[in-house]
Amino acid sequence: MSDRQTRTFEDLIAEGASVPTEGWDFSWFEGRATEARPSWGYATAAARRLGEARAALDLQTGGGEVLHFALGRAPRRPPLLAATEGWPPNVRKATELLRPHGVAVVATPEDAPLPFADGAFDLVVSRHPVRPHWTEIARVLEDGGTYFAQHVGPQSAYELVEYFLGPQPDAQRTARHPDRERRAAEAAGLEIIDLRAERLRMEFHDIAAVVHFLRKVIWMVPGFTVEAHLPRLRALHERIEREGAFVAHSTRHLFHARKATAVGAARP
Repeated sequence: MSDRQTRTFEDLIAEGASVPTEGWDFSWFEGRATEARPSWGYATAAARRLGEARAALDLQTGGGEVLHFALGRAPRRPPLLAATEGWPPNVRKATELLRPHGVAVVATPEDAPLPFADGAFDLVVSRHPVRPHWTEIARVLEDGGTYFAQHVGPQSAYELVEYFLGPQPDAQRTARHPDRERRAAEAAGLEIIDLRAERLRMEFHDIAAVVHFLRKVIWMVPGFTVEAHLPRLRALHERIEREGAFVAHSTRHLFHARKATAVGAARP
């Protein structure tokens, strides 16, 4: 029997509630939770595109981990590199991680206009933006520039969300749908080159992993606290002990879009 299996509910809850949540490093979950990865390999694909870019922007970079990975595998670095992030602990972490790559990390709220000039970048990338602000993405892209990103799709991990919140309204369940995002992107002046979606298996092997996940991915169960959800957490712990891993499914979609070139304009 593993050490985790012999630990009490209270021990596991305390651990899940104490693990730091800064950044997008999910290595703590190893052996405690799993999530299948999309077939397209976003970070590796982004590395190739970064190697071809002249000026690149990473939106909502988190702790900078994904951009750090991609830049470490890019054949070359763009001469101009910037990233945005809105949460102060992540800004500090991303700045430390990305400074050696020559990335300027700009602290800006997720819903604020981007603090960059029109047409400043030929590549904008993002992994799991909270909300893609299509008009701002299109504005900072030069004509013919590329948006390449992996988004969270509709009803992602909803088995877990609805376990705590109950059935969600249709408007909530269909939010983030790729067809809806396609229409918004096109309305902002972007041409969709590729759009793919996948549904992926997730497994939570102990209640500490559930607690840490909900503390880290704060939009899943807004305002989540252990105290407010203690009875449901205990019931879920007992279910995992009795039946094995709690299974949910994430959804992801890959966006490859291009800003339309103005009539009569030539891309340099």
